[in-house]
Amino acid sequence: MFARILDKDKGGHFSITPRVPFTTKQNYFPSSNVLQTKFLNDKGVVNITDYLPRKPSSETNVPFLFWLIRRVEVVRGTFPLRMECAPAFDYARAKHTTEIIPDDSHPGEGQNKALFESDHLSLDLRFLGEHTMECVDDPTVDLKILDLTPKGHLGLSAYCDLDLAEGQVVTFILRTPPEAGSETKLTPTTEKAQSLGVSLERLTASASKLRAVDDPIVTKEYLARLLYLTNSYWNGWVRRSAYQGSWKEAVHRSALALKLLIFEPTGAVVASPTFSLPEYIGGTRNWDYRASWIRDSSFTLYALIRLGYTYEANAYMEFIFERLKDKNPDGSLQIMYTIHGGKDLEEIELTHLDGHKGSKPVRIGNGAADHLQLDIYGELMDCVYLGQKFGKPLSYDTWVAVRELVDYVVKNCKQPDLSIWEVRGKKRHFTYSKVMLWVAIDRGLRLADKRSLPCPKRNEWITARDELYEEIMLKAWNPELKCFGQSYEETNVLDSSVLIMPLVFFIQPVSV
Repeated sequence: MFARILDKDKGGHFSITPRVPFTTKQNYFPSSNVLQTKFLNDKGVVNITDYLPRKPSSETNVPFLFWLIRRVEVVRGTFPLRMECAPAFDYARAKHTTEIIPDDSHPGEGQNKALFESDHLSLDLRFLGEHTMECVDDPTVDLKILDLTPKGHLGLSAYCDLDLAEGQVVTFILRTPPEAGSETKLTPTTEKAQSLGVSLERLTASASKLRAVDDPIVTKEYLARLLYLTNSYWNGWVRRSAYQGSWKEAVHRSALALKLLIFEPTGAVVASPTFSLPEYIGGTRNWDYRASWIRDSSFTLYALIRLGYTYEANAYMEFIFERLKDKNPDGSLQIMYTIHGGKDLEEIELTHLDGHKGSKPVRIGNGAADHLQLDIYGELMDCVYLGQKFGKPLSYDTWVAVRELVDYVVKNCKQPDLSIWEVRGKKRHFTYSKVMLWVAIDRGLRLADKRSLPCPKRNEWITARDELYEEIMLKAWNPELKCFGQSYEETNVLDSSVLIMPLVFFIQPVSV
């Protein structure tokens, strides 16, 4: 919906920007994924706080809200701003309607909201004005229709101009409206009224109306509590870390970024939340990374396990074990899956979008899903092995599925592949893949030994592992350069990925 980075005119955006010259600073709250953007000039300073609501598991009376919240607060002087909400549904391919309609979730009367509706998705944009200083009034917010169709938009947008003074706050809430059938009656008690920040009389007047649990009356107290709970959730998550080494703050900031890549309903880990950003401006290698690569996910889970986040690790392993039940007919896995576990990642070019700074084509989906990249089995088996040291033990049925995966590796470890670099149409005996195939067999043997698991083909595995080790030493080594090359075919080409060798205990590191 908001892909202006891929088309400056019609990609869609939700922007809050000053109407005067400014400089900017940006940071996350400490140990949190709540983002703060600060606009500054000689006449004022404004903070914009962006977050997706979360709540600690102990807060059972607060529903999980699929909202995007943007809080605008002037902390010094005055600041003129403009808010524009211009969704472009289905990658700017779907038409939509826009209305300014009454907002019944506001504690006051006569307030409006914007409603955007396409054939398959609806959004509404609400707001709440408030003040943090006694001598300041609530700000005036007037939502209006904005016509960006001359730029290529397929529906109308909404906007408002804000002239805010110190102590004035406007919070915007973008959400999908609650579905029919999820309503429940309010119980008008004094405690409930206080938690919502409204009077008991106001709550009683609303009690006759059915409200969805995710459609509460929005008050400044309610929003303040959401921000507090969200920040508390992230602070609590970071406190679970077992890391005690150097650069602790930087490590935890990286862990917070990794946590944002996890799709909680299935445990899948996306490689990146971006699509079609070019590897270089004007280039064509513009791939969609919003899928769960086995390789990337395994590295992510390796990091999280070492930090002590076993819950996320166990969730991802369950996701992978489900994929093991649905292997390809030849016994292989795909190199990537959708976040729901699907195999269909059809690559489509969106020719109507201009691309980031003209970098075409814009792609969604990924045609590399059916690539043969044999290294993934090493990363996966290393992750399974590490998970057994710190996470949930394997069941027998799961071990049988893992065992079958190692059998597949043994049968195919002599095959060329496309490896980590995904060079389309250029299969080779890449050194990195060969090393990771060795890792896959080695970790299977270690699992069987350490957990005393049945391994009928143990001798076959040992033979394959040892033969592969010697093959790598003989065919990947360049005696003149005294290094391992990128592939058996090109030992004169250097490849940084082979530095994985000592990290996976293939060889011992050597200091020079």
